[in-house]
Amino acid sequence: MPESPTAPLVLISAVGLTPRLFPHAPRLTTLARSSWSRPVQDTVPAVTCTAQATLLSGRSPQHHGIVGNGWLFRETQEVRFWQQSRSLVQAELLEEVARSRARSHGRPFRVAKLFWWFNQGADVDISVTPKPLYGADGSKVFGIWGSPPELPARLEAKLGPFPFPSFWGPMAGLPATQWIARCAAEVLAAEHPDLTLVYLPHLDYDPQRFGPSGCDMPRLVGELDEAAAPLLDAANAAGAQVWVFGEYGHCDVSRPILPNRVLREAGLVSVRPGPFGDQVELFQSRAFAVCDHQLAHVYVRRADDIPRVRELMAALPGVDHVYAGDDRAEIELDHPRSGEIVVLSEPDAWFAYPFWLDGTQAPDYARTVDIHRKPGYDPCELVFDPKLTFPKFKAMRRLVQKKLGFRTLMDLISLDPSLVKGSHGRPADQEDSRPILIGQGPEPTNTNAVPMTSVRDLIINALELAE
Repeated sequence: MPESPTAPLVLISAVGLTPRLFPHAPRLTTLARSSWSRPVQDTVPAVTCTAQATLLSGRSPQHHGIVGNGWLFRETQEVRFWQQSRSLVQAELLEEVARSRARSHGRPFRVAKLFWWFNQGADVDISVTPKPLYGADGSKVFGIWGSPPELPARLEAKLGPFPFPSFWGPMAGLPATQWIARCAAEVLAAEHPDLTLVYLPHLDYDPQRFGPSGCDMPRLVGELDEAAAPLLDAANAAGAQVWVFGEYGHCDVSRPILPNRVLREAGLVSVRPGPFGDQVELFQSRAFAVCDHQLAHVYVRRADDIPRVRELMAALPGVDHVYAGDDRAEIELDHPRSGEIVVLSEPDAWFAYPFWLDGTQAPDYARTVDIHRKPGYDPCELVFDPKLTFPKFKAMRRLVQKKLGFRTLMDLISLDPSLVKGSHGRPADQEDSRPILIGQGPEPTNTNAVPMTSVRDLIINALELAE
């Protein structure tokens, strides 16, 4: 007879939650008091895709290969961000280890992965992930997808359509997190997974728009806590352990760094002018910086250009550290996907991707929300262009034009990176600004910050699946 399964476990990624903030979340504070909590040592870069891959694999980026939210795919010379394929993670993940161990114990084991990254092709029983539909005419229809294939439609029939505009863009905010938490509660009640991964992004929006000092953080954390209530109630009803992981903390910034403009002025970035603005030509560029919050991977085609590019990066105001070649091992980013040079900003600065020299040369996608076309992360997408008098009216007019069949751009985003007041990506300078880990079950013996690479095995132990 198969062994009886242990209590199920729910792992919540509450982006941006730190020890400093979680006292404003009464439900999560109660959870922490009934179990334990620790700060977690940040991964580098401290960004979503890298943090999630590090936690789930128990390996550092130099081993699992997720060196940022995006990087240069050398085979095709394309910069690609926010990829969802599980096969990109070059390591065994928590859900796979847990399933294998359970089977070796003669136990069934079901996994739900809800809005976590690297969801497509994942070895899970239940998944839901954002996945718009794209028409041949360039139109886009928001949507979610997952497995089993009928699940997303069933969830939307009960909960209403997933509020995609609140997941990312100028209108990003609470509704997406509320929907995901209710979705997870439904999955727990109906599907009874043994392990459920849930991504709640609410704290990732205003702290980037306005900086943590410019936000009402107690209100935002309280909203996250209240949004999580249906999920916490469902976990309690299922007798599940609840773990919470903060991914990273945010910091105030006041200085954008534009490395690609410096590289272009030095003749190292090549562009192709055209009817849709300048387009970067990576096959012809000798160097290009893939900007990702407070870290940039600088890809240098010729080895003899590396010293010059390193000097250019080191001279940029706002740059803190420059790592080239073997030096990248110091921050565990010596992986083939990393740039030949990796640059970290100072705490009050961040890297912006623009490679054009003035606004008249900007590519047409620069003024839109287009996370897959832009060759770098663009937090300006979180803010309507302040030069627009009635931005929501303009957005509605553009939607009407699209529905009528006109080719038009949702050109609502500013080209001014100084609008961004918050960022992340560097390791936090203080313990209470690191991501938090709240766990139930066996407590770590070390009272200091928990290495992110050790969290996977802590969860395996909590599931009573240790070898």
